[in-house]
Amino acid sequence: MKQQKWLIAAAVLLLLGAAGWWRFGSGPEVAAAAATRGTAVEIVYATGGVEPVRWAKVASVIRDRIVDLCDCEGKTVAKDDVLARLDDGQVRAGLKELKAREEFLQREMSRVSELITRGAATTQAHERAAMDLQTVQGLISVQTEKISDYTIVAPMDGVVLRRDGEIGEIAEAGQILFRVGVPKPLQVVAEVNEEDIPRVAIGLVALFRTDAFPDQRLEGKVNEITPMGDVAAKTFRVKMRLPDDTPLKPGMSVEANIVSREKPNALLIPADALQGNAVFVLDGSHVRKREVKIGIRGTRQVEVLSGLADGERVAAPAATDLRDGDRVRVIDTRP
Repeated sequence: MKQQKWLIAAAVLLLLGAAGWWRFGSGPEVAAAAATRGTAVEIVYATGGVEPVRWAKVASVIRDRIVDLCDCEGKTVAKDDVLARLDDGQVRAGLKELKAREEFLQREMSRVSELITRGAATTQAHERAAMDLQTVQGLISVQTEKISDYTIVAPMDGVVLRRDGEIGEIAEAGQILFRVGVPKPLQVVAEVNEEDIPRVAIGLVALFRTDAFPDQRLEGKVNEITPMGDVAAKTFRVKMRLPDDTPLKPGMSVEANIVSREKPNALLIPADALQGNAVFVLDGSHVRKREVKIGIRGTRQVEVLSGLADGERVAAPAATDLRDGDRVRVIDTRP
């Protein structure tokens, strides 16, 4: 009986030892991926937003209370249609006072002119009255122009894409109250890092991603590149025209991948298989470190120009602690 227990204990220890050797003695676990042929794509990444090609922001140029707003969001308006009015009571009162002074000075001019014909007034008195009248008339022109600032009008024919503010609120100078534009065509305006801008050119295809349409292919084309970059942000503005049937809407944020270069029938491996300019090639139960020459670098795959053959398997991802000749266990093979 005692001998049987010893045999069982020995068998358990043997199994545990075998498991330990398999887990630790046979080397670290790695996933493998085969080098395959496909299209290598080099992209330039950017983030931006969707907006109409033709549109305008309509802002208040003065600070005052909003007394009237059009119910026109989403509706078509014509150039110079009234969109909002601010409280112009005080400036109109000032204009009324200036016009009263103008009437008085006009009467004064007539009186002085009549006195001159009788020889009872000098030409200096007439010139002084004329100067006073011209001064008031100039002030009336300025006040009339100021009153026009209290009426906010559409700057162009289009659709009111958005309205901000409510009646009774104080509109600050420079505050955008309306966005008016032509709904189609649309474009994506994005910022591209200055180190990437040499790879961007007019006419390149751009692919967009947004959470609103996660499974839909969204395309556009580079239509404009600003000639001067932003020194502080170290970016250049790039505009990409969208097709008329795009489901994207103005104001949406998108991630843009501008396809700067494509190469068919390239030998590809996962980008995470690289460790510097080397890969770890599977050789039975061992890995062999091998230098490779890399061509197009994509976000997920990279092109191998030399150093690797079709079908050879590499460790992907390549662990930083792997060494040439290490014994490994392949736990998964990626297609």
